Amino acid sequence: MPIRPILRYPHAGLKTVCAPVKTFDSALSDLADDLLQTMRAAPGVGITAAHIGVFQRLTVLELDKADGTRIYANPEITWFSDETMVHMEGSVSMPGATDEVTRPNAIRFRYQDLRGNSHEEEASGFLAICIQHEVDQLDGVFWLQRLSRLKRDRLIRKWEKTKS
Repeated sequence: MPIRPILRYPHAGLKTVCAPVKTFDSALSDLADDLLQTMRAAPGVGITAAHIGVFQRLTVLELDKADGTRIYANPEITWFSDETMVHMEGSVSMPGATDEVTRPNAIRFRYQDLRGNSHEEEASGFLAICIQHEVDQLDGVFWLQRLSRLKRDRLIRKWEKTKS
């Protein structure tokens, strides 16, 4: 289970719409393990296969080690609440850069597990925010696109200064 290199903003791969996972085998489980180790090393609480240049709809979340790891293949949000919340977001592809993003507070979503079994769940609060953030990435929408142009431009300038 190696730690994989993470694509850094503004890599074009971060705008790639990921293909559905079609094969549920040991290679997919190995990829999920690599994602978990890479995410922990980053560190972060969520990562997608796209973050490491594998353009498949697979994401791993670990919001709290006590709650365990959540692995979602082919996640799809089917409902959003009207109620929203503001939360500080960032990305393993843009370390150190964060800003407030407004998203629906609750969602309903479906996904497949590593065996290909289908599930449907509801989530609210921080978990809902994280799932929306990662599904955006799988859809080729980097979190910065959720900011106003002014906030986005300011954050990019600040981030570029810190990495040089």
